[in-house]
Amino acid sequence: MIHPPFSKGHLFEVSLYNKEVRALVKNNKSHNLFDDYWADLQVHGIVARDAEEARLLAKQRYPKKEGFVIESVTSFAA
Repeated sequence: MIHPPFSKGHLFEVSLYNKEVRALVKNNKSHNLFDDYWADLQVHGIVARDAEEARLLAKQRYPKKEGFVIESVTSFAA
């Protein structure tokens, strides 16, 4: 789970995948760095004050320049 230091916030689910891995897997190849499971949508929990902060934290951990695509950020309803 990702969360900023000393954050008192809410739990968000961030759904993301890696477009480079997805393209390679479609051609029966693998990425040199990331596992094939990144071709599929992954859901990660992030504690943040709001959805905007959750998206920012996800972008920092999973940068666009490395092929990551954030599909959605939703509030986790327990």
